[in-house]
Amino acid sequence: MVHLSDLSDPLLADYTGLTDVALRSSREESEGLYIAESAKVIGRAIAAGHVPRSLVMEEKWYAGLETVLEPFDVPVFIAPPALVEELTGFRVHRGALASMHRPTLPSVAELLADARRVVVLEDIVDHTNVGAIFRSVAGLGADAVLISPRCADPLYRRSVRVSMGTVFQVPWTRLPDWDDAVPLLHDLGFHLSALALADDAIDLDTLAADPPERLALIFGSEGDGLSRAALDAADSVVTIPMLHGVDSLNVASASAVALYALRLPRHSDTLA
Repeated sequence: MVHLSDLSDPLLADYTGLTDVALRSSREESEGLYIAESAKVIGRAIAAGHVPRSLVMEEKWYAGLETVLEPFDVPVFIAPPALVEELTGFRVHRGALASMHRPTLPSVAELLADARRVVVLEDIVDHTNVGAIFRSVAGLGADAVLISPRCADPLYRRSVRVSMGTVFQVPWTRLPDWDDAVPLLHDLGFHLSALALADDAIDLDTLAADPPERLALIFGSEGDGLSRAALDAADSVVTIPMLHGVDSLNVASASAVALYALRLPRHSDTLA
């Protein structure tokens, strides 16, 4: 435990500017770190095999994390609330922050070796939506998530928080651009179904009645939906039947509906 009276320690640089999305997005992946917020999320990250670099918290939260931190020789910075707020740019209500080492992502082929249902996120930029989709994937039983090169980072602080830490248990990795991703997924035996509005779309009930053995569900960005490249890549286009003139749902809600309709028979938890 290191009791802070100022912010001069260079290890504290991991926590600066946490509310600046552009800054954090540019820093965290390049520097191999991410920020976990709250004792529960930190505990879930460590349980998934992730390794902390350091922690920042008020002293009253230390007892709840002492046991999970025992295996690690890392600094735990103890500071009053005002100093933590000065460091991070916001009031930390959830007790503790941890700077974590970012794990190495697996290859697509490695990730999907035994997968039957996967979710593909194309250019979804809202971290809240990304986190909510991961929570649906974990709760409804898909096997993995693939994200496009320009999709928001699942390990960004808000994504982790909204997912309730399920980003640590759902296997995921980044896809290459569609020109390379399509043959890769087809070679692995996946049927690609794009969730979108189209004249030739089938409804979700039809797909669920006789789903392919290996199925990748593709969800698009919040504003424009799926790109032309994604629609061209799809083997089928699927819509969710709607009422009262409503033609679409928020992407996180749509993912939950589709995953429930296409859920596999219940089996023991196999998520990493």
